[in-house]
Amino acid sequence: MAKPFFRLQKFLRRTQFLLFFLTAAYLMTGSLLLLQRARVALPQGPRASGPLQTLPVAAVALGVGLLDSRALHDPRVSPELLLGVDMLQKPMAQTRPGPRWLRSRNSELRQLRRRWFHHFMTDSPGPPMVLEVPPRPVTRSRGTYVGCFSDDGQERTLKGAVFYDLRKMTVSHCQEACAERSYIYAGLEAGAECYCGNRLPAVSVRPKECNHQCKGEKGSVCGAVNRLSVYRVDEMQLGPKKRRTATYRGCFRLPENITHAFPDSLTQINATVETCSGFCSQKEFPLAVLRGWKCYCAYPTPQFSLRDAMDSSLCGQDPEVQRVADYCEVYQTPVQDTRCTDRRFLPNKSKVFVALSSFPGAGNTWARHLIEHATGFYTGSYYFDGTLYNKGFKGEKDHWRSRRTICVKTHESGRREIEMFDSAILLIRNPYRSLVAEFNRKCAGHLGYATDRNWKSKAPEWPDFVNTYASWWSSHVLDWLKYGKRLLVVHYEELRHSLVPTLRDMVAFLNVSVSEERLLCVENNKEGSFRRRGRRPHDPELFTPEMKDLINGYIRTVDQALRDHNWTGLPREYVPR
Repeated sequence: MAKPFFRLQKFLRRTQFLLFFLTAAYLMTGSLLLLQRARVALPQGPRASGPLQTLPVAAVALGVGLLDSRALHDPRVSPELLLGVDMLQKPMAQTRPGPRWLRSRNSELRQLRRRWFHHFMTDSPGPPMVLEVPPRPVTRSRGTYVGCFSDDGQERTLKGAVFYDLRKMTVSHCQEACAERSYIYAGLEAGAECYCGNRLPAVSVRPKECNHQCKGEKGSVCGAVNRLSVYRVDEMQLGPKKRRTATYRGCFRLPENITHAFPDSLTQINATVETCSGFCSQKEFPLAVLRGWKCYCAYPTPQFSLRDAMDSSLCGQDPEVQRVADYCEVYQTPVQDTRCTDRRFLPNKSKVFVALSSFPGAGNTWARHLIEHATGFYTGSYYFDGTLYNKGFKGEKDHWRSRRTICVKTHESGRREIEMFDSAILLIRNPYRSLVAEFNRKCAGHLGYATDRNWKSKAPEWPDFVNTYASWWSSHVLDWLKYGKRLLVVHYEELRHSLVPTLRDMVAFLNVSVSEERLLCVENNKEGSFRRRGRRPHDPELFTPEMKDLINGYIRTVDQALRDHNWTGLPREYVPR
């Protein structure tokens, strides 16, 4: 019995050795064939007829380690090979699932999803798409290509409006956005960033330094890291879109020192609002001041704060009379006040972990806009919202516990989530308005309105929403009052009506020193890009008597809780009478 068993064991050992030898030989033969194909294909880059022929070569080169991230920047590697690498990597990027709004109130699930979002949205997936050819004007664009410019100084080269689009940035998209705001130049940077402005340095850099492809337009150049591909757009025809015009701010008394308050001026017979606004827009001033035939350009300052408007009839006189009067007409130009647009991450990790907490629909995003422009530092978020990141909230992409942001947006409640923070700004808004705002966001995004179909659908969507979220509005405030370590309670309505004093208190709570000029700049840019535009659906009454009874009960509870914690109660407009 032992002899057959020994023979079987000997046979299995030989078979195992034979299989190992055959596998090793197969792998070595395959590797040699791949290396041979790679050597033959690499020198033929300039003669390749298209990306379909170079794609297998790129795949082979990546598979055997002949092409790494440094080779992507090597001028000796053919453009066709780099294009093949890009096409090879592209499907992987497309398979990433997009972010979803985290509606679950289960904390553990939110934490897991958050880590997953942070994992695939970081900047480390690989090198950006690079073009080894010098930039040329895009044939489909309507602006005039100016050149490649440096943007690595302490101040931005183009200081005007800014927005980002990680997936769909194109040259024409940036051009139209800047032209609509009456800027002269549109600049694209790092493939996904758009900047607008009216002034450029006298000297440009080498054209080949702008070599990143636009995220939404293959083959088009969108600058590079700290490099701008600049187009002139002031003569573009916008088609259905119209250029923004000057907005009347009111009639005001002239400041005592006109020369100091108004840095630039223009004297022209029969000066009009259009000529004055155009002159000041070119100079990148947010205010155009008209007094008879004299046009002044200005910023809001403590000496000219636009707080005390006069009767408009005082400015409606004949130009000859008005030019010696003490009053002037003030108009808001289409360009942005750039004194408070610079933002960055904190240079050192914050020692105090601050939350910006609110119920959804209470104006948290708008408050973040004000805080970022007032302090000059980005705000973070417990969630990730790609739409907000594209609008300029770079802190959205940073991990919420990095402590590199001045404060962190959150809608969470509950003891565990609250006690993670050292202090918090608690933003409260009228629940009637908060519920409507959040329902609009859920149905139509940050800037849209829910349709009549959403409000009056056969499925009780709106009534169910009110019954669920009204209690959350109350519990959110109560939990933060109970478990918050150090709080500043801010009412949305007070922030709207008294922006500068309320924002000054918020900034002081964040332990940041801010000049009065910067706060006035924020007030001048207070709307940002987060005001719902278009026609608001008209409905005389969205809340039934049963809904009102429910919400009013929660209002009384929160009002009493605020008073019990030595805060002033809710504003009078909240409390039912």
